[in-house]
Amino acid sequence: MKKDKEPVELNKELLKWLDEEDPFGLNEDIKTILFTCLECGEEDDIPEYVVHEFQVVLKRNEEVETVCPVCGGTMRRAGKSPK
Repeated sequence: MKKDKEPVELNKELLKWLDEEDPFGLNEDIKTILFTCLECGEEDDIPEYVVHEFQVVLKRNEEVETVCPVCGGTMRRAGKSPK
């Protein structure tokens, strides 16, 4: 009959795995896209993966829009905002 590993052994294995170089990818650079508020001009960097998630539900020519954290206005990708 095979005996399960002792908790101490399991803890050692877990700690060894956690000591590896960035096992959860926390030190990876996050690519961002600059958004600008149409009302107040505030700029904000939005993570690229978040923008791509929004694009999944949009129609072909629709732009991703977010809410400005300063004034509550509409933010769009910088350079694509109507002037």
